[in-house]
Amino acid sequence: MTAQPSPPVPRPTSPERISDPAPRAEDGPDQAAEPASGDTATSARRGWFGDPPRGPLLLGLGASLLMAIGAFGAGGVLVRDPLLTNSPVGFWRYGHGHELATALIYLGVALLGWAWVRLGRDVLAGRVGGRAVLSTAVVWLTPMLAAPPLFTRDVFSYLAQGALPLAGFDPYDVGPEVMPSILSDNVHYFWQDTPAPYGPLFILLAKGMAAAIGDHIILGVVGMRLLMLPGLVLLVWALPELTRRLGGRVPVALWIAVANPVMIIHMVGGGHNDLLVMGLLATGALAALRGRHITGIVLVTAAMAVKASAGIALPFLVLVWAKHLSGSRPMRILKAGAAGVGVFVAVFGVITLAAQVGFGWLPALSAPSMIVNWLSLPTGVGELAHALVNIVFNVPKQPFINVARIIGAAALVYIAARQWWAARDGGPDAIRRAGIVLFAVAVLSPATLPWYVSWGMALLAMAAWSPRALTWLVFGSLWLVIVYYPNGEAALYNWSYLAVCAALCALAAYSLHHPDPLRLGNRSAAATAPVATAPVADRGAPQRSG
Repeated sequence: MTAQPSPPVPRPTSPERISDPAPRAEDGPDQAAEPASGDTATSARRGWFGDPPRGPLLLGLGASLLMAIGAFGAGGVLVRDPLLTNSPVGFWRYGHGHELATALIYLGVALLGWAWVRLGRDVLAGRVGGRAVLSTAVVWLTPMLAAPPLFTRDVFSYLAQGALPLAGFDPYDVGPEVMPSILSDNVHYFWQDTPAPYGPLFILLAKGMAAAIGDHIILGVVGMRLLMLPGLVLLVWALPELTRRLGGRVPVALWIAVANPVMIIHMVGGGHNDLLVMGLLATGALAALRGRHITGIVLVTAAMAVKASAGIALPFLVLVWAKHLSGSRPMRILKAGAAGVGVFVAVFGVITLAAQVGFGWLPALSAPSMIVNWLSLPTGVGELAHALVNIVFNVPKQPFINVARIIGAAALVYIAARQWWAARDGGPDAIRRAGIVLFAVAVLSPATLPWYVSWGMALLAMAAWSPRALTWLVFGSLWLVIVYYPNGEAALYNWSYLAVCAALCALAAYSLHHPDPLRLGNRSAAATAPVATAPVADRGAPQRSG
């Protein structure tokens, strides 16, 4: 339905009131007008939290609670849960209890997707502002903090890799299997003998957490989530100004990056260290655009010390730095590059010394390439080519995958070089193009996991988005949530399951701009609903809050 202006609200005499004093066209009919002499404390709370739309907020909260409850039976559960095993509710992990827990998780995913789309309609129609989106996202993600891991078991690998140096092992030389313990017992079998592919900063953090929790693995899961949460805080802090510089709208950027089901379920629910990478990338980019170039290099170097892929952004920060130097363009880039390399070497060296590890993580970076699934574009092309040839000739698959991955690497180098050269004038455009290359790294690498796309979205979410792009965003985000099962196993070759999920994701994506896509309700109401027809950029219109 169309947005209608609320009745005028008189300006209060109390300084405690934070909400807007004048009517806004963005205030929809679902936003009740405040009485002229209303409770100022209530008004202040609404101002602080943005008066989020109650329907999506409660629907998403219910969805998160369902997933959190289901995760105790069907998520990344412990091999032997000290709380649930042999308890009266132990049935939740087995048989019909496990099936019911799985159903709750999928019901929660569907409801969260619905709530997110409903919130997106309000954002695009201008009915809610940034604070409302952020408040809603915080409510949605809170139940995830205490739940078992969802759609992954990576957090157990983090804890085990942090415990390896405490036991005298080099995490870049051996896998968790060399250290029998409750931590290594819960690592996925695929990664038992795999050295850590993460940078020294993350090993330092994981080592500290492993030392703090000992054998209390449940505390370790919660603790690792809390350890990654500063990444979300940094992202939210940097997002408003970064969005204004990149030409987007703050509520839309928050809806894309923070309220997204990928953030709620994978990044927070899964406890992935990519969340820390996102925050460091965003704050580093903002620091560079503010002219604090050394700080920007330091922050992005720290992100690279968590995951090496973040280092892709460093050459683009050099271009931002070069814009503010004197001399010819080649000379400016050369001077900024030399200074940037100096800062990088110093920062990375200090982090490496603090973590008390060597450079063995560089060869360990090849570990994810052991994953073979078609979510990686080159790997998928190789598998498809093999399937077609194999109809006629019985040939091995791996050579096809290897060739496709080489082609994918060449394509990635070309994209990165072209985007870097196009960004040679520096400024916000360099940051946007860094996001494009980070996204390309995620999809063109030998292996792709759903949370890898967060690297690029840490910068691209703040740019202008067209309605069509937002439609694809909804489809892709929901799709990335369900391509793995709740227990962390891949679902990428269950074709009937994927077909049903793809249809539902497409329906959700279509419904972002077309309420009631199945024509189940009032057709006239659906026909008059606001639909964005222009790129979702900063239009200069005031938001109700945020």
